[in-house]
Amino acid sequence: MMARWQSWQGWQQRLREWGRFGALWGAIALLLGLSACSIPRVNAEDRLFLGLSAELIGTYSLPSDTTFEETQVGGLSAIAYDRQRDRFYALSDDSRTAPPRFYTLKLDLAPEPTDAAGLEAVTVEGVTFLLDAAGQRYAPQQLDPEALALAPQDVLWVASEGSGSSIPPAIGAYDLQTGQLRRTLPLPPAFLPDPEGDEPRGVRGNVGFEALTLNPTGTVASQGEPLRLFAATEASLAQDEDEEALDRRSRFLHYYLGEGPPLVLSSHLYELEEAPFGQVYGLTELAALDAGGHFLALERAFGLGGFGAKLIQIATGGATDISGVKRLQGDITGIEPIRKQELLDLKTLDLRLENLEGMTLGPRLADGSQSLILVSDNNFGDRPTQFLLFRLRAGKAASAVTPVPAAPPAPVS
Repeated sequence: MMARWQSWQGWQQRLREWGRFGALWGAIALLLGLSACSIPRVNAEDRLFLGLSAELIGTYSLPSDTTFEETQVGGLSAIAYDRQRDRFYALSDDSRTAPPRFYTLKLDLAPEPTDAAGLEAVTVEGVTFLLDAAGQRYAPQQLDPEALALAPQDVLWVASEGSGSSIPPAIGAYDLQTGQLRRTLPLPPAFLPDPEGDEPRGVRGNVGFEALTLNPTGTVASQGEPLRLFAATEASLAQDEDEEALDRRSRFLHYYLGEGPPLVLSSHLYELEEAPFGQVYGLTELAALDAGGHFLALERAFGLGGFGAKLIQIATGGATDISGVKRLQGDITGIEPIRKQELLDLKTLDLRLENLEGMTLGPRLADGSQSLILVSDNNFGDRPTQFLLFRLRAGKAASAVTPVPAAPPAPVS
């Protein structure tokens, strides 16, 4: 009898222990359930990108008849910010009315007592002509400058778009003070036109190098500190034109610039957005956001309905190196393109858009957020040069300005 009683007590003890363990596992399951409900799920795609939003906070229009030191201020295809001097450099793609040049600009941002901001004025303070290695101004149709990036040691990197075999593509470093060419970068053969070759190759007219950025940008660096330079074509190279993809396969270059010879580290496929009927998209600018392969891209549209533009965040991590790929035609399964996430479709703004081609990160705003400036190329027509000021920050932001009736687009260079 005593043995049975002890056995019964033992079973009760075990039941109590199991009960405690059951309660413990139940609590753990409950916590896990609550955690699953309370912690937002983040998909793999979102983890690739930075949490950013773009809010339009100011606009300014420079009249088409603006002149400075006997030059017409227009055709501004690129812009770069000098943080040390608090000035901007805007590149003119002109080589007809005057030799290729860049302007020094002062942008006056409105005070920000609260969250309000704005762009009160754009003042032209100087003009610098680009000079070749011999110190001479370029002859007409010798250079087609379309992209600009500021480097330490007072260096401006300029990309010449190239126009088939008539104007070769080029990326060169120019002295900020004198405008004289210091050195050029070697271009991979894939980008160089070969008029005597059996098959088309290289940049095509009006859709060559249009985008250029450096990482780091606008910082003070010691002599010889390595930089990374990134350049991309506006649309497909001649050998990459494809009936199905049309003109949407651009190539993105990554250079390493150190003490030795410049190195092309990689090249990637950048797929342009599919343009609406009657319009054409082109990649017109890049801006490096960090050292982790995050950039802002500006895609410009033109055609029926006027101009359009999109700000797109891109991530190069995981993209296939296509340096050895001769053609991007047909089925390109197995090639991972640069990943993209739309940040803002500027067509959703109550704003008549111009031919936006230039983009740069500007000064910090009063609230500590990062500014972003876009500029348009008016192609020396009767349209103004448009400056747009954005605030970059995390979270959603609304943008609105007074609506302006749409106007037919001017020819695009």
